[in-house]
Amino acid sequence: MLAACGSDEGGVPTLTWYINPDAGGQAEIASRCTEAAEGRYRIATATLPREATGQREQLIRRLAANDASIDIMSLDPPFIPEFAQAGFLAPVPEDVAERVTEDVVESAIEGSTWDDELVAVPFWANTQILWYRESVAEAAGLDMSQPVTWDEIIAAAQDQDALIGVQGIRAEALTVWFNALIESAGGSIIAENSTDPEQIQLGLTSEAGVRATEVMRAISDSGQTGPALSTANEDSTATGFEGEDGGFMVNYPFVYPRALGKVEEGSMEQATVDDYGWAVYPQVDEGTESAPPYGGINLGVGAFSENVDFAFEATECITSTENQAYYFVTNGNPASDTAVYDDPAVLEEFPMAPVIQQSLEQAAPRPQTPYYSEVSGGLQREYHPTGSVDPESTPESATDFITAVLRKEQLL
Repeated sequence: MLAACGSDEGGVPTLTWYINPDAGGQAEIASRCTEAAEGRYRIATATLPREATGQREQLIRRLAANDASIDIMSLDPPFIPEFAQAGFLAPVPEDVAERVTEDVVESAIEGSTWDDELVAVPFWANTQILWYRESVAEAAGLDMSQPVTWDEIIAAAQDQDALIGVQGIRAEALTVWFNALIESAGGSIIAENSTDPEQIQLGLTSEAGVRATEVMRAISDSGQTGPALSTANEDSTATGFEGEDGGFMVNYPFVYPRALGKVEEGSMEQATVDDYGWAVYPQVDEGTESAPPYGGINLGVGAFSENVDFAFEATECITSTENQAYYFVTNGNPASDTAVYDDPAVLEEFPMAPVIQQSLEQAAPRPQTPYYSEVSGGLQREYHPTGSVDPESTPESATDFITAVLRKEQLL
């Protein structure tokens, strides 16, 4: 089927868009943009594996073989530098770059940039926000109209014996959490970047890195994370937040339509959802603006595509304000286009949309490096389980290990 996708049908080229699994939104957008092309080209979709690492592996293998069937690909932002450095992405024309970054949140532009060049087209941009139960925050005397710190959340949760939901599983979610902590403390996992892995300098032992480790340990030791923090992911923390002990949680916007769906099926009371509140990601230090996680998907055009011009034209259609608003409402994936957040349909479905937009404006991407897999994998090994991290030793041991991996002196 994929071979057929790359062929011409009646003289009309068919572009293959490799998509990440969703609820059918990307396929619908492909259909819309095929119609908008008015017979000049068609767009067919091919679905990648569910896990981001599996998506990367499949695309890397194909592109390493100069696979011309990859016209457009949905890319997880942390992998974009690796693809760009390897020469797997077609250069974004200047006029296209100018148009696709207009009114786009800065974090999405940063996540599409490598070596000071836009190398991918921003599509949808995800972020975590702070979810809280209004009744719990009120009973604890926490003023949620103002930014709150992790220390305040711990104190409020302990006061009300309520759960704090964080993702402590040994997976990418752990890197996401730690990156948000160190960036919120004013530092970065990578302090000095380089295309030479031996020249990369990590920032884990910096003051910000130690502070991030302190917060991670404090949350883990709070007694309010539940018994399975070491395996807690986005879904399990959402489940805990939905229960009687729910208090505070950092998580993605999907938790809101998930809760409404449970109300519709009768497994959750409407009163529970009515108790949901939302705010920008917690601060590490009072008065210092937080740096929420940045994620989502951006679009790369394959360097070996035989239809590069059409592919870039298609990316502009895919990422139009109209299509990003449709994707947000139907699939729950927030837009990178700020104009979407004024759409009445978006505001009706996601009343917390203004907080999502603010979070994206403050958000910080994960380390941008061609060696992201090594950095993230090493961090996950050294900072898991989070209840065992030690601010006095873990940053140094993690630095030594990841540096050795980058220098090919150690294996993950």
